[in-house]
Amino acid sequence: MSHILVINSSASGDTSVSRTLVGDIVRGLVEAHPEVRLTCRDVDEEGIPHLSAATVAGVRAVAATEAELATRALSDELIAELQAADIVVIGAPMYNFSIPSSLRAWFDHVLRPRVTFAYGAAGPQGLLTGKRAIVVESRGGLYSEGPGKASDFQEPYLRQLLGFIGIVDVTFIHAEKIGFGAEARELALTGARVQIAQAVASLAMSPA
Repeated sequence: MSHILVINSSASGDTSVSRTLVGDIVRGLVEAHPEVRLTCRDVDEEGIPHLSAATVAGVRAVAATEAELATRALSDELIAELQAADIVVIGAPMYNFSIPSSLRAWFDHVLRPRVTFAYGAAGPQGLLTGKRAIVVESRGGLYSEGPGKASDFQEPYLRQLLGFIGIVDVTFIHAEKIGFGAEARELALTGARVQIAQAVASLAMSPA
């Protein structure tokens, strides 16, 4: 392990559960691998633009206009960070049963034909293989089981997006029912930290 890419997307600032838990993961990984390099990307604070008619060709076609070329340059930068990483740590709170639009904008820039995925005779193929990801999913309710599971458009979507570009070794950390009051929030953090300790230990024992 030599390079970790850290992506935060919560709009809740210092009160964010996902940011807190992402910090726990990073500290654990750095403690286990002091030589590791970190690249940190806050897609909420940085405000990655959503693709539009004026910019989409910068990712999906041939960039020609100034706006398209700027989009292509940003896409190049974000993809280079992803290509360099051995492990990707993503903080992804559930917003309206899915992911923040800021994180969706990041994915829109890094899912690029012929660069991070390609189409062949057998269908789409991810080109960023050999990487591992840890995704923190903070949720106001309970969606990993019970009636709420049918409304979880967050984890299946993230699994599909990451798998589409070749990242299939993904560990999801759940912090659920954080909207049920202070006690439930602390229980969620405690439970998530147990999951994090297990995930970090597993990575620490894996070959570099």
